Amino acid sequence: MNKILIANRGEIALRIIRTAKKMRIATVLVYAPQDAGAAYLNEADETVLLEGSSLGETYLNIHRIIAAAKAASADAIHPGYGFLSENAAFANACRQEGIIFIGPTPEAMEAMGNKIAARQTALAAGVPVTPGITGTVPKLLAQYTTVGFPLLIKAAAGGGGKGMRVVQQETELKEALEATAREARNYFGDDTVYIEKYIDAPRHVEVQVLGDQHGHIIHLYERECSLQRRHQKIIEEAPSPTLTPEVRAQICHAAVQLAAAIGYQSAGTLEFLVGPDLRFYFLEMNTRIQVEHPVTELTTGIDIVEQQIRIARGEALDLQQKDIRQKGHAIECRIYAEDPEQQFLPAPGTLLFYKEPYGEHIRIDGMQLQQGATVTGDFDPMIAKLITWGANREAARLKMIEALQQYFIYGIKNNIAFLLGLLHHADFTGNRISTKYIDTHLNDLLQQFEARKKTAAIQIPLAAALVCSLLPKEKKPLSTWEAIGYWRPVQQIILSVEEKAVPVMLRRQAIPAIDFEYHNTLIRATLTPAGTRQFNLLLDQQPYPVHIVETAPGVFIVRCNGFDYTIKRNDMLHTAANTVPPSPAAAVTAGTVSAPMPGKVIKIAVEPGSVVRAGDLLLIVEAMKMENNILSPKDGVVTVIGVAEGDKVDTTTTLIHIEDRTGS
Repeated sequence: MNKILIANRGEIALRIIRTAKKMRIATVLVYAPQDAGAAYLNEADETVLLEGSSLGETYLNIHRIIAAAKAASADAIHPGYGFLSENAAFANACRQEGIIFIGPTPEAMEAMGNKIAARQTALAAGVPVTPGITGTVPKLLAQYTTVGFPLLIKAAAGGGGKGMRVVQQETELKEALEATAREARNYFGDDTVYIEKYIDAPRHVEVQVLGDQHGHIIHLYERECSLQRRHQKIIEEAPSPTLTPEVRAQICHAAVQLAAAIGYQSAGTLEFLVGPDLRFYFLEMNTRIQVEHPVTELTTGIDIVEQQIRIARGEALDLQQKDIRQKGHAIECRIYAEDPEQQFLPAPGTLLFYKEPYGEHIRIDGMQLQQGATVTGDFDPMIAKLITWGANREAARLKMIEALQQYFIYGIKNNIAFLLGLLHHADFTGNRISTKYIDTHLNDLLQQFEARKKTAAIQIPLAAALVCSLLPKEKKPLSTWEAIGYWRPVQQIILSVEEKAVPVMLRRQAIPAIDFEYHNTLIRATLTPAGTRQFNLLLDQQPYPVHIVETAPGVFIVRCNGFDYTIKRNDMLHTAANTVPPSPAAAVTAGTVSAPMPGKVIKIAVEPGSVVRAGDLLLIVEAMKMENNILSPKDGVVTVIGVAEGDKVDTTTTLIHIEDRTGS
């Protein structure tokens, strides 16, 4: 194996490149136009542009990817995860062209990659599965009563949380089946769906397996991935804090037994639901590398991508089950461009500032994002994975908190503060979680996170921003008013702290030290640099490390104690931040409905003249591979539809206009 073509993008593409370099194998990386200019492309030995605007033309185009591999003289293809990674037709096309597919055989994919076939295989192997039915949409509509509510609809070819919907009652079923099938067709090229019984509040535990071409199959123990939103994991850890040693042995044995039943070759993951009684049920098999594979690597010391490559080359496993041990504990947090306060609405945009954490026992699998980079809305909203290791779960948790506090993303909404809140929460430390935990506790979680922030001493970020605003500017002022406006001898300054006006009296300036009066108390503050945008704040002789980013003239974001505070000097000349979209709550003005995020219109559910009620579906906008229902904000009549299906929209686009009904 001399050269690997990587049929993927982002952090997993970069992850594969790093192992290939270690093994002295050349790499060629395909990319779509939306990824042109991305920093991670520079890490590959060669790159190939896949022209086109849709996934079907680029990362899902088997013919173009095979042609690119042949043109680059690549003798192997690594599919990463998602896209074509579990597509048997792709693996078979590689086989027919004499290209090594770094993954399982097409036959194994068909047996386990398709969730319907996987359930049948599991039943034949004696592994318990949840009750369910398969078939066409009309058949499912006719037979769903045999499963009962609540039920779960899944895409047969799905994965990564895509193509899944929970349905609580009959009136929701038809629309949910159609939406799941549509999403599955768009993302996986296969609209087959099935229904299974939805188990309330289970744990999600999965087992990593490796199988070579000589009949040897081993496991690398388990991971727990119970904290999820939109059926997609956001925090994963190894080992599972839930399983007993006896259940751990049973579930790992079942995983190996099931993989052996199909002669599995390559890395794969058997996923299980675990009930409160610790009974487990086979869920599905992912016949590819997993997003959360780093936690297994950190606890076993095994490079799973390297094992994939060695297996694909025909090498026998040099690992024996008896020699594999779990050491310590690892936690992974997925970093998403999304807004937890708006039901995890995708939040693409331009990065005003980006800085990743580093240090002992901290690992970041990212895509080399940097200031000024654009996070596009055309792909999944995950932009990086942060992984920490500790001697035990508590040590790994504390290390993760430390790492998240050193992770800075400004310019787009993200989930860092939400992740920090979860890791601080007593339900996480006490392991009182499930796959439904975030869904059922979201409002309470957000309120608790905000309450923790409010209990912190506000004078710390306030003082930091105030002193920073008085530091001499290195750049040439933009205007006369900017040059003189900041430095007028004003005693009282009105600061806006988290949108709340806070007056302070400036008593003395001896930059970088000032004296100011806050709540009738005289405070002395000194701010000294400690690195890029990092400072040490001395507040009445008490030191505080802070991080300060000026996002616009007079507008500062101050990170302290793990919280971000937005602080404005109201007497300074601000420029409006045009990179931040309006909140969804402000998207409706006088009956005009705008998109809450950039995306593509994939369905319009109304037409001019339609009478709608508040909460009725108007249209569906797809952003970052998630369907987002746009609902009517009021009762009325649709008078204007400003878009068509297939149109790309942003937060300034008028989607629909609704007028109040007149007359009786």
